[in-house]
Order: sequence, then C-alpha cells, then structure tokens
Amino acid sequence: MGVKVDQKGAGLLFSDPGTQSSDRRLFVNKAKLLEVIGDLKQEVSLSRLRNGIVGLESNLRSVKTDKIGLLNIDGNGDTVEIAHRHLLDQLNQVAEAHTVERATYYLERLEKAMTEVRTSKINDINLNRWKEYEDIRTDSLWIIGKRDGTGVHSAGYWGNFIPQIPNQMIRRYTKKGEWVLDTFVGCGTTLIESQRLSRNAIGIELQAEVAERARELIRAEPNRSGVVSKVITEDSAQIDYPQMLDGVGQKSVQLLIMHPPYFDIIKFSKDGRDLSNASSVDAFLEMISSIVERAAAVLDKGRYFALVIGDKYSKGEWIPLGFLTMNEVLKRGFSLKSIIVKNFEETSAKRNQKELWHYRALVGGFYIFKHEYVFVFKKK
Repeated sequence: MGVKVDQKGAGLLFSDPGTQSSDRRLFVNKAKLLEVIGDLKQEVSLSRLRNGIVGLESNLRSVKTDKIGLLNIDGNGDTVEIAHRHLLDQLNQVAEAHTVERATYYLERLEKAMTEVRTSKINDINLNRWKEYEDIRTDSLWIIGKRDGTGVHSAGYWGNFIPQIPNQMIRRYTKKGEWVLDTFVGCGTTLIESQRLSRNAIGIELQAEVAERARELIRAEPNRSGVVSKVITEDSAQIDYPQMLDGVGQKSVQLLIMHPPYFDIIKFSKDGRDLSNASSVDAFLEMISSIVERAAAVLDKGRYFALVIGDKYSKGEWIPLGFLTMNEVLKRGFSLKSIIVKNFEETSAKRNQKELWHYRALVGGFYIFKHEYVFVFKKK
C-alpha cells in the first residue's frame, strides 16, 4: 500500500483500503506510540510532520515493517488495543491537515484516545474512541439479515429471541459485571449474550422443560469471565423478585429485558398462567402489566428496560399490541426513550410461503407483518 500525495502535498495513507482487514486489531506498544506522537507534536514543519506520519504508518503495517518496536501482537506488556482501520483513519486526518496547528490538534486527540477512557454511568463505551463502535446501532430502524447462529444459539424454539437484540441492549445499557434480568427467558438467548459480554444475568421461565434446555445451552457456552447465569423455573407474575435476587446476593439489576409472547399468535403451552393463553387482549395487558410492575421494583432508578413485542391480526383487524403494551409500561414509572422497528423477515411460518401470503394479503386487504418493536424505557 503506497502513499498517495495530492497536489497540496497531503499524505493519504489509507489509499488502498481493500488491502486492509476492517476487523484487524492491533496491539500497540503504548509508551512507544505516545513517544512518537509526542515527537510529532513538536514538529514545526508541516512537510516533516507528514513524513513522520508516513513513517509511523509504515511501522504499523506489520511486524516485519515495524522498525521501532510499535507492535506487540501477543498483547503482552504495556500495550493498547485498537482497530487498525480506525488508527489509520486518524493518521490520515493528521496527514491531510493544511496547517501544523490543525495537525497538532488531531495528534492531541489521538493521544487522548490512547491514554484516557471516558465512559458514561450506564455502559463501557469509550467515548474518546467512539468511532470504533460501528457495530452498535444508534438508528431506529434495524434491518437484520438473519439471526446470529454462532456458538450455542439455536433457532429451534418457535418464537425464539434474535440474539442481536439483547446483544445491542446489553452493550448499550450495562457495564461488565452488572446484572441483567429477563422475565421470559425461553431458551436462554439473553443469558447467553450476557455471559459472552461478561454480565451477570438471571432469567425466569414458566415451562420446566424449556428452562432445563436453556440451562443446557448456557452451560455449553464458554463462561470466560466466570459470571452468574441462572435460570429460575417460576411464574414471572408471581415470583418474589427481591427474594429471587437475594438468592444470588443481589438487591437490584441494571437492565430489564422482556420478550413476552405476542398474546396468542404462538401458543407456548397449555398453562393458564402463560400469556399466550390469555382470554383476551385486555387480559393479556393486565397480566403483562403485573409482571412489569413487579420486575420494575428491582430495577435501579435511571436504568433501562427493553421490551420486544409485535402486533397481531385478528378477525380482519390489526391489533396494535405493541403500543397497547407500551402505554401500560408508561403508567408504571417509566419514560419512553426510543421506539426501534426491527424487520420481521425470517418468520418460520412465512419463510417458504411468500407467494401464498402475497395472495392472502391481496384478498384480505391487509399488509403482511414484517416488523416488531423494541421499546426502550428508562426508570424514573
């Protein structure tokens, strides 16, 4: 990868991005990198400063081209980990600056990113290196091609949670070591993601056989951080939440996640306590409201609650189940922070029947469900 020089002399270091892996991580000798940045900040000639950036980029390409000991691919010693592409982007900014003052400003920003961690109270996102979090979604429309099937995740359970949703919520609204509560644990998707992300988690599941399957999957997933991942077989509407948490030495949780049945769209059991067996929409809303109220009591003030739910169609009428449920939550001490619409493309019921559903929609005058909602609330 050569260095392009434009007519104004700015070095465009990342001139051939196709040769670079966007996912490549570098372990850089922190002291050495800061030493180089410090020397560059003292430079008064823009051309010499650009040449210094070219030399720095050359040393960062690989261990073979590293002549000053910048790279430590084993991650040992005083190192800092950074995405290769993002480091090159920042060096490009320095090289493309038209004044020494501006180039120095970018160098100081890079220095700050290497030495200071700035996070909020609710997550571990380093805001001094915010550009590296490209995979954390911040828009309200999520088009997800297919569910994450890595590790022990399985789509075998009808109505199963898409792992990408709890992954995003956990990373955005918790720190490592904090606690996540899922009141409809199913096959353990939220707890698996929590375990992967070094968060403790506790989940409640009504059906004993489903709960046991969740435990099997969670045990099969590596627990590198040694966090707690516990599944309780119980009714979310009746369990004593403080007592449940006391069993794991906790008084509260920092994130609440719910992915309840969408009323009777899928019948998960014959148990009358199951929300999918509610006698009516009003009965469903009453049941889930009770669960929200009880679970919210152990959620810390100022922390977040993610509710994933969709609408339903009944007797020729669209039932706005998601918004009806949202309104019930808002009555119980929460403020609404976001409404995310996620595509609902890969439903097992419709996956291989697109033409049939197209015909049914034309005949019935309705539109086919391809979305669901992620309502994000904050506890007041």
